[in-house]
Amino acid sequence: MTRFILSRRKFVQKMALASLMLSSSSVFSFANGSSVPKKKVKGLLLHMTHYDPKWVKNKESEKLFSVSAGIEILEKMKESGFNMVILDIEDGVIYSSHPELTRHYSVPMDDLKQFAAKAHELGIEFVPKLNFSRSGRNLHDKWLSPHWSPLNFVSVRKEYRQTATDVIDEIIEVCKPQNYFHIGMDEDHHRSVSQYVETITFFHDYLQERGLKTVVWNDTSYENRDVIAQVHADKMRAAESQIPKDIVHIVWDYDLVHEGLIKRLSDYAFDVWIAPGGNKERIEQWKKVMEAEGGDGFLFTNWTKCSDENKERLLNQVEQLKQVSFESK
Repeated sequence: MTRFILSRRKFVQKMALASLMLSSSSVFSFANGSSVPKKKVKGLLLHMTHYDPKWVKNKESEKLFSVSAGIEILEKMKESGFNMVILDIEDGVIYSSHPELTRHYSVPMDDLKQFAAKAHELGIEFVPKLNFSRSGRNLHDKWLSPHWSPLNFVSVRKEYRQTATDVIDEIIEVCKPQNYFHIGMDEDHHRSVSQYVETITFFHDYLQERGLKTVVWNDTSYENRDVIAQVHADKMRAAESQIPKDIVHIVWDYDLVHEGLIKRLSDYAFDVWIAPGGNKERIEQWKKVMEAEGGDGFLFTNWTKCSDENKERLLNQVEQLKQVSFESK
């Protein structure tokens, strides 16, 4: 009887894995050589909160996340052909595992649960996002305070990672993401290349044990541009050959289109999503690059709080992107 239960469980797991592979965003090949094209990602990044210099400056007056606005945006996304939402969570909710992360704008965990449940109901892939990038300039992981140091991140690494993994587990339990978890890692100033690689690998392995693929920002569109972001580009470029190859890379550039970048990442076997900004001409140019080099879809960004005050702005963005499609004309 025990053997039968175990065999049945393995069968169910294999069927579930096959279903996930068929619903993802590249190509699934069968043993007989045939293949089924996977659906391209058309995703939107929304924010319960965020951390960067501009957001940190306005933290004292930050508004609450609105689950009602978020649900209305999800419904608009469904109408507009979106199939993925990435939600930037961080300290935007009250964690039972770490109530010390609570801020004045943190909302009950039930709000997050409602939002994720609505996404699942609509057939929109829900992807949680936390950022573990280390930078005294960009402050992307300051949400982990008091388990965060502005300078000596090594001294607090143990409690930092314990807090991070506790929070990850709580989010997974509440939101039940099916395939992905976004860990940020853009604009990392403080870590060396080896420390950066080790950190990405640590979180990758932790998420893999929970059946989820890791998603990261990829900064390499800023290579050879003599700007501040070049240091991040150089670091990620050096890391690419050393990190696990089942990580999804989101290449972001809101100004330029790059030939050869998707191909380089695809040659490593990374899945590649593009964050192109909102310019329609640039989006079409990126689509042409994808047709030539591969690539697995778009993630659209706004860097605006999902609040009642910003609802119309976010709904308008979704409406403007309604015509973006990967279907042949």
